[in-house]
Amino acid sequence: MDSLTQIVLGASVGEVVLGKKVGNKAMLYGAIAGTIPDLDVLSRYFVDTVTYTEWHRGFSHSILFSLLFAPVFGWLISKIEKNSGVSWQEWSKLMFWGLFTHPILDSFTTWGTQLFWPFDVRLAFQNIFVIDPLYTLPFLFFLILTMRQHRLSPARRKYNRMGLIVSSGYLVVTLLLKGITYKKFTDNLEDQEIAYEQIQTRPTPFNSILWTANVDAGKEYLIGEYSLFDTKPIVFRGYPKNHAFLGELAGEDKLNRLIKITEGWYTISRKEQTLLFNDLRFGLISLNPIDPKFAFSYKLLKLKNEVIVEETPKFKEDAQNVLIELWVRIWGN
Repeated sequence: MDSLTQIVLGASVGEVVLGKKVGNKAMLYGAIAGTIPDLDVLSRYFVDTVTYTEWHRGFSHSILFSLLFAPVFGWLISKIEKNSGVSWQEWSKLMFWGLFTHPILDSFTTWGTQLFWPFDVRLAFQNIFVIDPLYTLPFLFFLILTMRQHRLSPARRKYNRMGLIVSSGYLVVTLLLKGITYKKFTDNLEDQEIAYEQIQTRPTPFNSILWTANVDAGKEYLIGEYSLFDTKPIVFRGYPKNHAFLGELAGEDKLNRLIKITEGWYTISRKEQTLLFNDLRFGLISLNPIDPKFAFSYKLLKLKNEVIVEETPKFKEDAQNVLIELWVRIWGN
């Protein structure tokens, strides 16, 4: 999830653990704990694109990381807050839950987390987008109400509890919506007599009303959208896999690692003599079938005996356009 959401969750968890004893300082250190796992993004400045993509939401998002570093951070805080009357063990408990709830929440997104690192298992329930105002804003509202109360006030605990209940309840609702929309997609595939091997579903950006599906139909992938307000059949658009375009690049180490990251959900396309590796797991940033743009694409270059992988840049106008398209499409077909 986005940084603001993780800060809100970490602050709320910190309040549960030590709010009675240290008041808003519990929220402060909980927010810091909720931010720390995402510092793995700094690795992009030190390693190549493929390695960074492998590391993202890896070790720093694992149970092991929480167990190892919670005591370290707890000890440091106890030195900073030596007059708080709180032991380093209690600060460690706060840091553990702040660190641990971060990857738990991330596991509901499309990217998922390697919660059980170093084991090669990635949890990705794909029922919430990385930025969802319906999750974050009510949670933030209750957190602000909590902050305004005295640390011993019953109202403080009530507001914080309400924030946790509302946000967690919304996660449960999105899981139910995922089940409902999955049934809609599979029913439409059956009605249209479309044979397929696999299907993945997930919400589109910033909402849980409009959902999209990737469908493995053999020689091509199909992508379709379904809104809870739709009244017409789902339209599935085809995107050729074009894996043969890889040619001599097929079998290269970096490419194999990239394919593993995508779990096989990728297409290859050509643009101005450049090969593009398109990660389908995050869908399109344009609903325009004439000019499809994938959220994550990588340029594939062969220089001497080395394969160079570069992520294609994203532009502000792409984000603006997709917001407009999503707003229109959410209200039904």
